[in-house]
Amino acid sequence: MCCGTRVVQLERRRNILRDEAGVVAKFGVKPESIPDYLAVVGDSADGYPGLSGWGVKAASLTLSQYTHLEDIPKDCREWHPSIRKAHLLSESLFNAWSDALLFRTLATLRLDVPVFDTVEDLRWKGPNSNFEELCRRIKFRDLLGRASSVKSKRSQDE
Repeated sequence: MCCGTRVVQLERRRNILRDEAGVVAKFGVKPESIPDYLAVVGDSADGYPGLSGWGVKAASLTLSQYTHLEDIPKDCREWHPSIRKAHLLSESLFNAWSDALLFRTLATLRLDVPVFDTVEDLRWKGPNSNFEELCRRIKFRDLLGRASSVKSKRSQDE
């Protein structure tokens, strides 16, 4: 999911494209809260468990009131009355605060890393100069031959 001027989520298995309203309808929170939502409920696809006691209903109710984890009051008596079991949720969140922040980081798409300049940069051109050493180091020398074979076949097809 990408957030910004255009919000889009593609659910590949069901071929559903969601805009901001679609994200809110599905998750109960705005797109900017999705990393916080995933931090507390977990994400099995990315391999982190979330926090004890936090299900999708608790997460959507809480994060629809407080956009980000840092906005949630530490004192559960200050939580919005629509949030049930605030005491247990608060205890779980603040006892596992560093885990929650880590899980949110894992759920956040990084935008500050270089990727590529042109689509042509994505075209595989064969194994790079370090590949042979890597194959030796991981004791998978056959991989170099297979990669070189694929490169030769692609060159012939072009």
